Amino acid sequence: MRATGVGSMPGEDLHETLRVVRGILPELLFVPELPARGVHSGMIGRSLALLDGLSADLQPAGWRLLDSPGLDHRRARSRLDQDLDAVEEQWNDHDGTLKQQVAGPWTLAATVELQRGEKVLADHGARRDLAESLAVGIGEHVADLRRRTPGATVVVQVDEPMLPAVLNAQVRTASGFGRYRTVYPPEADAGLRAVADAVREAGGTPVLHSCAPDLPVELLAGAGFTALSFDLSLARADDSWAEAFESGLELWPGILPSSDETFDDAAALRRLAAWMDRLGFGEDAWHDRVVLTPTCGLAGATPAHARRALSALADIVGA
Repeated sequence: MRATGVGSMPGEDLHETLRVVRGILPELLFVPELPARGVHSGMIGRSLALLDGLSADLQPAGWRLLDSPGLDHRRARSRLDQDLDAVEEQWNDHDGTLKQQVAGPWTLAATVELQRGEKVLADHGARRDLAESLAVGIGEHVADLRRRTPGATVVVQVDEPMLPAVLNAQVRTASGFGRYRTVYPPEADAGLRAVADAVREAGGTPVLHSCAPDLPVELLAGAGFTALSFDLSLARADDSWAEAFESGLELWPGILPSSDETFDDAAALRRLAAWMDRLGFGEDAWHDRVVLTPTCGLAGATPAHARRALSALADIVGA
């Protein structure tokens, strides 16, 4: 077993957070996101900074695609470049695995607006353009990370917390009274596959993360990702998980709370063992194909809880 963080961390000091991450989880580092620094450092802002050929800016309702780069888009790109400079400074000698997180095409489509005020989700062509732009940008980003950390194996975690809502017509329109139409699995697969293929072609390894309930496991298992990261407490132990695992998909279960609450790490590991047992797999079958994480990002936790949760994961895999 190995362990890593989902992505987000509390606080605003990136250099200190990089030191904390490397000190606790040196085998599978994750580039921390620090949303407390502002919207340019959050999941959506950082991901929009990667777009190729598309631009965005902040409006009162949130991020919106534009014809030319706005001030906030330039700030997001500048912040990302500065963060990568810090990663290169502290981790350029890392010879293990390094994970970078990015919002997936369907979470972006359900979050970012078009110029007319509706979400990108409302327009089939815009959805396709956004996925393609993101795929190109992620490929370039992987190449940059590999240049900055030449000894590392780069993993890209594609975050899709909104995917179940997109597939089930649960995303509300701008008015709040309606919902956007369902995106059907073939189109959802195409968007996800474009990103996964771009990561792989650039020399990285694509992983899909979502801490939402009711994950479409069959869809995700067939979209080209090597692993699925999820909140164990929200996952039903059914045949779709067993078939995905048997097909070669690694599982990255979130087993410790991401909010400030007490936990028993031994009990968490027992819950994982029981869940895998319900799938029909003993520990000898899954031990080397599992990466343990918190249930979700740690941005909402106190620094003390974040360190405690990551340290507990390190202790579990080191036992």
